[in-house]
Amino acid sequence: MAEDSSNDLCREDFDAGPSSYDEIEPNLYLGNLTAATDIKWLKETKITHILTVDSCPLPRKVQILPNVNLKFIQITDMPREDFLIHFEDSYQFINYALQDGGKVLVHCYFGVSRSATLVIAYIMKKHEMNYDDAFEFVKAKRRFVGPNPGFIAQLKLYETMGWTINTQDVQFKLYRLQIAADKVRKAKILPSSFADLIKPDPSLATVRPEPTVYRCKKCRRIVASASNLLPHSPQEKQVWRYVSVRKQEMRSKQMKALEEVEKAKKEDKSTEICTKTYFIEPLAWMPDIMHNVEGKLNCPKCETKLGSYSWVSGCQCPCGTKIAPAFYLIPSKVDWSNAVQNVV
Repeated sequence: MAEDSSNDLCREDFDAGPSSYDEIEPNLYLGNLTAATDIKWLKETKITHILTVDSCPLPRKVQILPNVNLKFIQITDMPREDFLIHFEDSYQFINYALQDGGKVLVHCYFGVSRSATLVIAYIMKKHEMNYDDAFEFVKAKRRFVGPNPGFIAQLKLYETMGWTINTQDVQFKLYRLQIAADKVRKAKILPSSFADLIKPDPSLATVRPEPTVYRCKKCRRIVASASNLLPHSPQEKQVWRYVSVRKQEMRSKQMKALEEVEKAKKEDKSTEICTKTYFIEPLAWMPDIMHNVEGKLNCPKCETKLGSYSWVSGCQCPCGTKIAPAFYLIPSKVDWSNAVQNVV
């Protein structure tokens, strides 16, 4: 890539092969970069909207086409790219165009992974399909589609959240933390684009404070709210990347889980959420978490050690569950409280 006179990124390499495109649904096309720059084809097909998901935008000859609306998402074809955050606005772009009688081309470089991911996400939401069915639907029209494993995991998470972005979903929180951890691992600093992961200091909440909080056992300062916890069960895996999206499989797992619960009851074993370690979201009172890979978490008032954090190594709970990255409190250092009055 290089920069043109206007300081916009432009492409030096251009070898996406011959023009390749397929109509997935009426007026919705999935193709490669060559198709997106084929002015003759664009005009003949009467393409009105182009959604580009690539490392750099389309050349000027396409940008100046009259009556063609463009949307550009800058992303590489790497499994750990934060692609999920673009599913909703991409759906709206495609949906509005088609409802307005337009024709849409969604493309990346080869039309195999990135653009296919967005089209699959669109099909999933529109038809309320699980990932496997939506993938087969798109593959039947364009035989060589193939999202990378990271994008597949994000599509499956999207489906488990009901084809929307639920920022309160625990698996979504874990997903975002893992994506951020990759950035920290490389740059040794948390990029500003992930600053939203750092949640407000619950001790400073004055509007609708949560009734359930955790306090430093020594000085009683609030250090976390119930909503900041990332609960886990004994021996649990971080499952956002492994979640099953078939409803039949979900039912099967639920039935199996119920059987295990009944079995555990008979064996007098606990099946409750583990309380041996409190994994929580990163909070604003935690010093240096945006600039250090790991460190201790001390009470901001009395300096008592409450726990630790690690963006890379994470932490393994005594129950066997490992969370990475991990921000955790030691249960013996904090008290649960249902009083909202704060001590500062």
